[in-house]
Amino acid sequence: MSTSAGLAPPPLHRSRLLRLSTHLVVALVALVTVGGATRVMEAGLACPDWPLCYGSVLPTAEMTVRVFLEWFHRLDAALVALGLLLMAALSWGQRRHLPPAVPVLATTAVLLVAVQVALGALTVTQLLRFDVVTAHLATGLLLVALMSLLRQRLQLTLYPLQLVDGDLTVSWCRWPALAALMVYLQSILGGLLASQWATGRCLQLLQGCHWLTAHRLLAGAALLAVVVLPLKAVDAAWPHPARRLAFAAGLLVLLQGGLGVLTLHLNLSQPLVTVAHQLGAALLVSVLTSLAGLLYPLSSSSP
Repeated sequence: MSTSAGLAPPPLHRSRLLRLSTHLVVALVALVTVGGATRVMEAGLACPDWPLCYGSVLPTAEMTVRVFLEWFHRLDAALVALGLLLMAALSWGQRRHLPPAVPVLATTAVLLVAVQVALGALTVTQLLRFDVVTAHLATGLLLVALMSLLRQRLQLTLYPLQLVDGDLTVSWCRWPALAALMVYLQSILGGLLASQWATGRCLQLLQGCHWLTAHRLLAGAALLAVVVLPLKAVDAAWPHPARRLAFAAGLLVLLQGGLGVLTLHLNLSQPLVTVAHQLGAALLVSVLTSLAGLLYPLSSSSP
């Protein structure tokens, strides 16, 4: 795969966009994780008003651990929104020198963050209604996937790769995307469980256990879909960046499975374990989407 001259902006511009996209992916993963911590610590209504907190930008007099979590979650969201607006503006300014997908993805991310802000407001005004909370998580993870894909497209314009003596069929380039979709749906189902406190009701009262059963079944399917990736990466001699992402995904999904089992074993009594489980889901979505974004251009250019 080679990059044409028309897709080659000055290296300084490309590297700045790549750095910005990397920071935004990290910030979005952190935002999803802090949102999970806010839910686990029952801090979603720690600030009773919106967009301010106790009528203030910084409620120092009312500051507690729960208030800080909710306040910091909103602050992180505001910073991410500004970063996404900057990314969209810069990518459209350089659109003649970038793959067409980059400004489109950046604009889509801005539209999604507007939806996310509205869902954040509804989360407070609707008193943590379970469907709003779940939609809030789903949109956050979708933003992680979009920005991870955008970053990968920028990475390929700066460091183009070529498949050498490898077997990369279209079906295998789609496999990480399928695995990412399964992890995404599994995460939404987990959020639905959490927002309805269904896991605790199942473990303690034996009520609503069908949700937990579905979560376990989809978790097993997602784990199998991901663990085959490093095996295929070695067998088909994928380029080093693709192999690195495939092995990272395999390691993450094993850790994620262990955290899920540990969370149930501890009866959700350890917030750090539960938050780590959500962090693992966000990282998996990011890594798998990046891998899909890397493999597809390679498969289309391989002989």
